[in-house]
Amino acid sequence: MKVFDILKQKALSCEQSIVFPEGNDLRVLEAVCRLKSERMVNPILLGDVDEIKKLALQNHLNLADIRIINPLTYNQIDEMIDALVKRRNGKNTAQEAAEMLKHGSYFGTMLVYLHKAAGMVSGAAHSTADTVRPALQIIKTLPGMSRVSGAMIMERETEKYIFSDCAINIDPDAQTLAEIAYQSYLTAKMIGLDPKVAMLSFSTKGSAKGPMIDKVIQATKIVHENHPEVKIDGELQFDAAFVANVAAKKAPNSEVAGKANVFVFPELQSGNIGYKIAQRLGNFTAVGPVLQGLAAPINDLSRGCSANDVYLAGILTAVQAIEAKK
Repeated sequence: MKVFDILKQKALSCEQSIVFPEGNDLRVLEAVCRLKSERMVNPILLGDVDEIKKLALQNHLNLADIRIINPLTYNQIDEMIDALVKRRNGKNTAQEAAEMLKHGSYFGTMLVYLHKAAGMVSGAAHSTADTVRPALQIIKTLPGMSRVSGAMIMERETEKYIFSDCAINIDPDAQTLAEIAYQSYLTAKMIGLDPKVAMLSFSTKGSAKGPMIDKVIQATKIVHENHPEVKIDGELQFDAAFVANVAAKKAPNSEVAGKANVFVFPELQSGNIGYKIAQRLGNFTAVGPVLQGLAAPINDLSRGCSANDVYLAGILTAVQAIEAKK
């Protein structure tokens, strides 16, 4: 079953409230109307109400029963300012908080923080930093986590894999790498995989030496100690992690080698290059990045996204919200 067929089944009729800060973007409007009509998501749009309704009318879109909030005229803004000042613990004055909340990404993040929405999808018209910064400042990370990471769901016909980190951490240390591995394990479970996590390197089981390898070995040990339920092994070269007959030679005693479906790269450039090679040369569909490790689901879009990309991100975010409540 395709990844989004699985996610749609989970999201259907649960109708999690997901906020979309870029309400005056036609791609977003098309996506939220579809999400609402299919009962996948209960969308909240941010922006000027009249402008959004005019754009919808011009494009024959039905916004009935879709809530629209203008952050500039929100009737509970004083309470939101107070909550933001308190959350920022003195780092911002009330005046500064009021200015921050004029921006849809901050306003939408606060709706999630105040449990007025279950998650947020942004980035159609904003940079990744504009989406991630408010999330880190306000939502922050899950208990026990100190970092956020970005996973790509890689899909080709019946094949499904997780590649991470492909978006956030440039040169993670062992502790961060261990967190990325556990976060990726949870994402794999969400899309119906039985996770087998490979900690990738240019070495397999001592075939080379060096601090880059030591980091991967230490990260694997941390996951074993903190999350013994996770099937994980490292350090493994990609062929040893993925190809059974190579694994039999290089890592014969591993329960992961040759069977891995979650691949944790040792640093960002490897992960980013790796997923793009699989996408362009291997004809895999790359879904993401899925932001992992936040205390509530916030997901980022590419500014070149399509309406369908927004639609899929809304479903993904809704399922993350459902999983977080379990």
